[in-house]
Amino acid sequence: MDDAIAACRILVVDDTDFNRTLIGALLGEAGFQNVAYAKDGFDALAQIAAEAPDLLILDIMMPGMDGFEVCRRLRADHAYADLPVLVQTALSSSDDRNRAFAAGTTDLISKPLDRTELVARVRIHLQNRVLIRDLQTYRARVEGELAMARSMYDHLLPSPALCAALSDSAGVTLRSHTALSSDLGGDLWGVLPLTGGRFGLFLLDMAGRGVSAALNAFRMHTLIHELAPHLGERPGAFLTELNERAVCLLELGQHATVIYGVVDGAAERFTYAAAAAAPPVLVPPDGAPLVFGEGSGQPVGVAVGARHEERDLPFPPDSALVLHSTAVLDTLGGRNGGLAALLGSAAVRNAMASGGEGGDAFAAVTAALAAAQGDVPQDDHTLVWIGRGGAR
Repeated sequence: MDDAIAACRILVVDDTDFNRTLIGALLGEAGFQNVAYAKDGFDALAQIAAEAPDLLILDIMMPGMDGFEVCRRLRADHAYADLPVLVQTALSSSDDRNRAFAAGTTDLISKPLDRTELVARVRIHLQNRVLIRDLQTYRARVEGELAMARSMYDHLLPSPALCAALSDSAGVTLRSHTALSSDLGGDLWGVLPLTGGRFGLFLLDMAGRGVSAALNAFRMHTLIHELAPHLGERPGAFLTELNERAVCLLELGQHATVIYGVVDGAAERFTYAAAAAAPPVLVPPDGAPLVFGEGSGQPVGVAVGARHEERDLPFPPDSALVLHSTAVLDTLGGRNGGLAALLGSAAVRNAMASGGEGGDAFAAVTAALAAAQGDVPQDDHTLVWIGRGGAR
């Protein structure tokens, strides 16, 4: 017998001394090492409260408190909801047996007891008990590790303090919306402070979902910050070198779509390079038509030698620059469908025209996006809003 099963605590509840002694002897012969005894229902509940057993062998007909009442009281307590209760009974009618199950009995064994049947049923219930306990332990450990990984993910995103500092130095408002399809995701964005009131901004979207995508996003985050001091001001060279290193870092079939650009408020320009990323969008002031950038190119991590062209978008005062993952386009119905309609909607344009006094443009966009995503997004979604002046 497995040591874990042999060590399980079994509480035998019976008002007859002979029956308790007999059951204990049969279990001891079979190798069960931890058997305790209760003389009635009250004694059983007191012992269970002091130390919960792994299995209860319960006589149904007892004076004072019978086995039915013991079962009902146990099942009323969430702590004992999954405690297996094996009832020994001489009741033979189906109504009595159904009554026992209705009270919370897990299984029945008939009196007079058969040694082989008793041992077999005890072993099965304890095997299930140990298996469930092991699964619960494993689940708790995995949940704890996922919580730690999610905390790490959250710490990689720009902090409110950093966003506030950029607002002061670069004259922009930086806001974001992230919705992951599971506990962890492969979307990640961040900023790289530069000189002269400028800053670099990246948004990467790893292929795949969940833990594996998140781990690769963490690795890409490290590469990005290694490159920042040398290539942070040159988006094309930045992505080209990022690709070279990612090819060596990522496994075959793993890749990322990335956009990296430099936000220069003084020059009223966003200079960027894209690697198969969703195109950036400029929402100009005064209801002017949207301006879509280019998001073409080869994903990062696919092949050595890929070059990434540098492009510009205007970024005038009172406009907003929107970067987003491809899942945002998919959810809203494509570039020229839902996204364009949403960014050009009256709610967004009126909020921008009023300098925020007539509403919140970013909030209007993310509320519509969240409604389209549903309670559980099918993919990871990230949208970054960089506003100037009234386009907060």
